[in-house]
Amino acid sequence: MKEWIRDIIIAVAVAVLVMQFIKPTIVKEHSMEPTLYENNYIFLSKQQYTFADIEHGQIVVFRSNIETENGVDKLLIKRVIALPGDTLSISEGAVYLNGKLIDEPYIKEPFTSGYVEEITIPDGSIFVMGDNRQQSLDSRSDSVGLISTDKVIGMAVFRIFPFNQFGRLR
Repeated sequence: MKEWIRDIIIAVAVAVLVMQFIKPTIVKEHSMEPTLYENNYIFLSKQQYTFADIEHGQIVVFRSNIETENGVDKLLIKRVIALPGDTLSISEGAVYLNGKLIDEPYIKEPFTSGYVEEITIPDGSIFVMGDNRQQSLDSRSDSVGLISTDKVIGMAVFRIFPFNQFGRLR
């Protein structure tokens, strides 16, 4: 009996410890297609940015200023396009980072809608966009805007489901 209780306590302790480092998440929107699709099951690294800085091209989950029907901040998943100190502009369907057209092989269509006059990303903020630019509510929108780095929950690192796409995310 004592061994059984000990095993349960150890299992719960391990589960709590693991949950401090990873967070399972289900994708609910189409904004990250073709990289992620609705109902993809992914793992986030919650401690990633404790040990390293956010980098261009990483996929992050963050708390937005948009409220859900339940009154809580909606979680969004997007790709990091610009970091603090970067200059960014969007015109004629193209994204320019620090004055250079950026190569974005991950986007669904080779056109980015919207116009962003050249801005410099302030300290403590990032500019994010979905890979499905025509269906993404992201930093181009006033309702999302620049994302404070303290609202980033974690980096998407691994897809669990569907099984035929199982593996590390890039």
